[in-house]
Amino acid sequence: MNIGLIDVDSHNWPNLALMKISAYHKSIGDHVEWWDGFAQYDRVYMSRVFDDTYSQDEPEPCNAAEIVKGGTGYGLQNSLADEIEHMMPDYGLYHWMPQNTAYGFLSRGCPRGCRFCIVSHKEGRRSVKVADLSEFWNGQKNIKLLDPNLLACPEHMDLLSQLAYSGAQVDFTQGLDARLLSAENISLLNLIRIKEIHFAWDYMRETDTILRGLRLYAENGRKTRHGEYGTVYVLTNFDTTMNENLYRIYTLRDMGYTPYIMIYDKPNAPREVRLLQRWCNNKLIFRSEPDFAKYDPRRG
Repeated sequence: MNIGLIDVDSHNWPNLALMKISAYHKSIGDHVEWWDGFAQYDRVYMSRVFDDTYSQDEPEPCNAAEIVKGGTGYGLQNSLADEIEHMMPDYGLYHWMPQNTAYGFLSRGCPRGCRFCIVSHKEGRRSVKVADLSEFWNGQKNIKLLDPNLLACPEHMDLLSQLAYSGAQVDFTQGLDARLLSAENISLLNLIRIKEIHFAWDYMRETDTILRGLRLYAENGRKTRHGEYGTVYVLTNFDTTMNENLYRIYTLRDMGYTPYIMIYDKPNAPREVRLLQRWCNNKLIFRSEPDFAKYDPRRG
């Protein structure tokens, strides 16, 4: 078969599903290439991660006998066949990107069920192990881990040990759940090469458990190369007031963490929230003017 691939999002981030699809079809002798409007295909796969808020859909190609659409951008009720899901990704597919990075999931699902997140609807209200590291890592220097809540997985200690043993630099791209930190898993995190560690503080009602975890990490974890304990995503424009936003920012800064503002529904967010993001996320501004009430955006 002649197989064509379309990465609908076209972001500077490889599409994991397409890399696995490419690996599978190549393993059974099919020809795989990026879709070309002047060629003819037996099947074209269109993969889309984001919805219309972040990316525009592509028109269906007319030079294919069959078109297969998948990814959360097209809906939550689609997934790869099992034999494709567990293929080693074809990292050479994105040949223009650095070839020293592996991408994958060790676990899927999350027990939290946050209203702003689709993970629990798509992958379930519990975190389950879906792979060992060897399924998508074969010696690359860097690992981009895509797990939504690794620490909620019952086997997370074993999975953290695999990451530590790899010797690769690991990026927990979705962050780690501060509410699930313990002295035991922090000791394993200390053995993993981590350039920057991320946590999140989304809801005010979870203040006590989040602060407990962050204090525990400050006591037992490693500081980053910038002398801080890590970055904490702060969700705004969802169900918090401006005073609650500022409370989280100032509390995190005082604890030695870097707060990072995330805006829900940013196109419709109030100007004050967008200014808060600009002030907080620009470290030069944040350090030069520590009081948001005194921040003047006209002065940069």
